[in-house]
This record gives sequence, structure tokens and C-alpha cells, in this order.
Amino acid sequence: MWFKHLHLYRLHDVQLLSPEQTATVLAEHAAKPLGNADARRIGWTAPAGRMGGGQLLHTLQNDAHRLISALRQERLLPASVIREEVEERVAEIEATEGRKVTRKEKTALKEQITEDLLPRAFVRSQKIDLWWDTERNLIGVNASSRSRAEDVLDLLRETLGSLKVTPLTSQTLPIRAMTTWLGDASSRPADLQLGDNVSLKAKGDDGVVRARQVDLDSDEMQQLLESGRQASQLALSIEGQLSFILHDDLALKSLRFGDALIEEADHADDGDDALARFETDFVLMAGSLRQNVERLLEWLGGEVERQPAADKCGVLS
Repeated sequence: MWFKHLHLYRLHDVQLLSPEQTATVLAEHAAKPLGNADARRIGWTAPAGRMGGGQLLHTLQNDAHRLISALRQERLLPASVIREEVEERVAEIEATEGRKVTRKEKTALKEQITEDLLPRAFVRSQKIDLWWDTERNLIGVNASSRSRAEDVLDLLRETLGSLKVTPLTSQTLPIRAMTTWLGDASSRPADLQLGDNVSLKAKGDDGVVRARQVDLDSDEMQQLLESGRQASQLALSIEGQLSFILHDDLALKSLRFGDALIEEADHADDGDDALARFETDFVLMAGSLRQNVERLLEWLGGEVERQPAADKCGVLS
């Protein structure tokens, strides 16, 4: 139950449904198997799987934290397969009828072939977890990309009828702070340590330099910074509690929780109850994320107060 990635969002004008009401509306948008004509579908699934008895919502610590999970299903139909089939049929028509196939006909063929092949395509399923800190009005989505995170937020908006959120943003841009921390050891907060992974972006069109398992305080790193490059991704750890790669959009990737926290979870008195262990892990993880996100925001100069331009998520101008 330990998140690997975290995209953070601030909720606005929150009208929190009770856990019972929330569970009811989640069930109305539960995941269903893909139909033969469906290219993709997303719906709610049980975070704890079978051991949770199909429970779609976990509320813990007097509803301070909520956990829900979306199941995103998608049929894999490579464009190359469709293109080859279109080319074969076009060649057959042209040979049989002795004429050129028009662009309009090719488009119609492509649509028909896609419809024919879709039921036979493999289905890829992905479970995406969402942590809702109801006390801090904060949502964190365990997704590898922001687009996947916002797919889940769109589903949550549809489920609840309204959801006003904006991506969490800081007063100091992460790219500026990361570049400063990388270039000046004295600027780093006392509890913040560098890892061994960095991506440096040039201001022009010189691309991105990525370095892994390297000494980030080396002379080579300093020379790259002096050439005008900025850190768009940087591996960091907070006092042995949490390590991650910070991205320039404030996403936290490749999360790893400290050994002390994992040991605490391993030694928790759950009476060999798998569901109790799952929920204990979630509570410990959520507490660590809450604490460390607040510390990170403080080091980034605090949060920018933003209001949504409309009842939707997304980067606001």
C-alpha cells in the first residue's frame, strides 16, 4: 500500500459528503468490464482488493484520511497494426478495381478496421490510488503521469458532481529551488539531503542532461550549472524519513519511505488481519506524506493561494 508517485492538488470550497454518502456514489461509478466496442474505461475499484470485501472507500483516523482507487482499462491496439491492415486493403481494392483509393475512403477503412480489431485487442488494467487528506483539503494521486492523475480527478468530479481543485504550487518555483540547492550546499535546509540522480535542462534547445548514481556535489555538476543549466528533476531525501525525485511541477516520483517507518508498519499489532495491516500501512504512509509535504512546501517558500477558474482541475494561467 505504499505509494510510488505523488501528484498533489489543493481542494477549494469543499463540501465533504459523509463516508456513507461517498461510498454510495462511488458504487454508482464502480469499474465494469470493457465492452467489445470500448477502447478504454475508468471506474472505482476496491483499494484492498478481495481482502477488503469489495469496500470502495477506506476512512481512517476519524475520517482524517480517505483512500479510494480507480481502475483504468485500455485496449492495446498499436497504430502500426491498423496501418498495415489499411495498406493491405487499399492495395487489394486498387488491384481489383483498377483505381486509386481516396483519402476519404482510407479514413473510413481505418475506422472500420479499428472497430473490427478492437474486440480482439489485449486489455491493460492499471489501478491508481488516491489519498484524500480531509483535514488539510489535500489530494494526492499515486500516478506515473499528471495526465493519469487528472483522469482520476475527472472521475471523482463526475462521481461527486463537483470538485474544485488546482495543482499544488509553491511560492518558489521547484526548478529554481532545486538549482540553488544543487549549486550551493549552504542553501540546503538542515534536514534535506541530495541523492544521486538529477536532470539538468538548458534554457535553449540543448536538451536535457540526465545523471544517475553520481556525486551531485562534484565539479562536473557545478560546471554544468555555471553553463546555465537548471535542475528540472532532483533526487532528495528528508532526514531519512522519505526519499523521492522532485520534479519541476512539484510532482514527487520514485517515493521510498524510511526504514524506521517500514519497521513500525512491520511490527504493528494487527493480529495477522490482512485488512488491518493494509489500513495500518496506509495511515503510517499518509501521516508521513502529510508531514513531509508540509516541510517541503515550507522550504519552497510556502504555498501559492490559487482559486480555480472553473469547476475543474488543471494548470491555471
